[in-house]
Order: sequence, then C-alpha cells, then structure tokens
Amino acid sequence: MKSITRIHTAHYQPIADLVTYTAMPAGSLEHIDPFLLLNHHGHQVYSKHNHGLPFGPHPHRGMETVTFILEGDIMHRDSGGHESVIESGGVQWMTAGSGLIHAETSSDRFRSEGGPLEILQLWLNLPGRLKMTAPKYTGLQKDNIPSVALDNGNVTLNMISGNWQGNTGAFTSLTGIALSTVYFKAGGKLNTTVPADENILFYVIRGSLKVNEATAETHQLVEFGQEGDDQLAIEATDDSTLLFGHGAPLHETIVAQGPFVMNTAEEIAEAYSDYREGKFGTWG
Repeated sequence: MKSITRIHTAHYQPIADLVTYTAMPAGSLEHIDPFLLLNHHGHQVYSKHNHGLPFGPHPHRGMETVTFILEGDIMHRDSGGHESVIESGGVQWMTAGSGLIHAETSSDRFRSEGGPLEILQLWLNLPGRLKMTAPKYTGLQKDNIPSVALDNGNVTLNMISGNWQGNTGAFTSLTGIALSTVYFKAGGKLNTTVPADENILFYVIRGSLKVNEATAETHQLVEFGQEGDDQLAIEATDDSTLLFGHGAPLHETIVAQGPFVMNTAEEIAEAYSDYREGKFGTWG
C-alpha cells in the first residue's frame, strides 16, 4: 500500500471571530505540490445579526481557489462580473489566472438570521504556462454536484472534479486534479488507487479514519510518501467526512507573496504593479 510519511495536525489560527484551522502551510508542511493552502473555517454557530465572513475585496493571480461550503453559505462577487450565493453542500471554483479581485462574504440572510457555518478553502497552483490564463468563476449548488454511493450506501463520494468509475465530476480542472468530499458511516470502507506519479490530498474534516493501517482524525492531514504501490485502504472508525484529492506535481519554483502565487520574485512585483494600475478590473 501507499506509504505514509507523516500525519499533520492543522494549526488553530482564528481570523477575527472566524474559527480557522490551517492545515497547510503550517508547521513543517509547506505544501503538497500542486496543493498550496488549506484552511478549515468552523465549525461554529453564528448568532443573529452577525458580521459574517470577513473576506472583503482582495486580489489573486497565478492560482485557483476551490471553496467547499459544508454548512452556511458564501456570497461571491468578483471584478469579472460574477455574483452568486452558494449554500450548504455547494462548491465554488475560481481560476484567478491573470488576475481578478473577489470577495467572499456571508449572504444578507445569514448575517441576519445566523446559523452554523463550516467551510474549506483550498488553493491550487497553476503551472507557469497557465498563470496568466483568463480568470473564470463557477459556483454550483449541492444538487448540481454528482455523487456515487459505495460500500452498500455506507460511503458517499461527491465528485467535485476528475473521474470515478466512469462518472465525471462537476468541475473540469485545467491541470487534471481530482477532488471529492467523501462521507463515511461508521464502518464504511473505501479501497481505491491513485496514479503512482500523483500527489495525494487527504484531510479529515471530521471523524476518524484508518488509512493504510494509520489513524487520522479531525483536523489531520495525511502526507504520503513515494514508497509502496498505488493502493489506499480507508475505513471509518466513526461517522466521518474526508477531503480527498490527487494531482500531478508541477515541479516548478513557487514564489508566493500575499494573494499572488508565481514562479519568480519579478512576477510577484509585476502582479502588485498591475493590481495598483487597475489591470485586475474595477471594484464597486
């Protein structure tokens, strides 16, 4: 089976009043190429008349963001003219590419009524040849994301991108990344394979999972090695939820500063200059 290098526990790093656990970059784990950043916001319950999510207008270039709304909602708006409110079970996929400004806040309804909130945000790197691709945004509600029932209904796999046994995910990745959220009932089992030349993203959102004889629990990310074959054997000790993905590493130099992810320091300086000059579009 695929070897395990280390199990990392996400660091508690709240943002204003938003409960946040950072799985990467954190501690000794900078990234798992091409997966750059993973923040787990919540779980928490907002009271009525709250301020909602704190992510006001800010720019990005050179990467993609995938946002998983597990509970609550997100109101998205960007300088490309896209607007949406995505609710529980939905997913947002934004290709920042050459640059845009966006905001991720809570809907008027959520700020008025409050309620539970839990969100994951994942950053995906783009190769140098795609860093200046045209920006794009797609937001899909839960009903538009296909799911597959496995292990006699004990496992449900929501297909965000990639393919599973002839089924195609809701989003098409520019770089062939496969992503899914997997819901396990206690005792549920999932056996799968990952191409030997691809890196794995394995983050336990909640619960406890046994993977290749090791145990990973809530807020833990499993780092896999290159040893062993391409087999993964997963079994849930409790009712559990997993963020699972895999993709080919880019093997490119990463220079990240603030909201920009490029290949050189000169490209970062150019990104800041272009942003100041209004080349990311206008806001307001």
